[in-house]
Amino acid sequence: MKILFLHGWTSVPGGRKPAYLATAGHEVINPAIPDDDFAESVRIAEAAWATHHPDVIVGSSRGGAVAINMNSGRTPLVLLCPAWKKWGTVNTVKPNTTILHSKRDDVIPFEDSVDLIANSGMPPSALVEVGTDHRLADPEPLNKMLEACLDFQRTERGERE
Repeated sequence: MKILFLHGWTSVPGGRKPAYLATAGHEVINPAIPDDDFAESVRIAEAAWATHHPDVIVGSSRGGAVAINMNSGRTPLVLLCPAWKKWGTVNTVKPNTTILHSKRDDVIPFEDSVDLIANSGMPPSALVEVGTDHRLADPEPLNKMLEACLDFQRTERGERE
């Protein structure tokens, strides 16, 4: 599977989460997106999407805000503690989106993801409570991130439901 991974604010490509996906055997496109220019971050993400045609987009924190503000067609989204209230203008997500968030996140409130799901008219099951902090870099949330990506891949192949 080909995954476009959009890192968070003050993060860099090659971190623990994209490395986990790559170690699981997936091709991970992980562009550097600037902290100080949100519009440029969206442009870079859209260019990577158009060039690589990923099967899924994973956005972590600010990268999640980038993911929901970019034009990505029908490509599924896996959002990790998305910082949509801090960056961008979009306040809904497309139906093929899964959000992973910790109730103990001290950076982005869990309720922000509850609001995003409600704004989007999605079922509560689209929000998965996981992890013990904002980073979601422990084994359980890393595995849930991978599972969410694989679920979308199975859906595309007609293997789920």
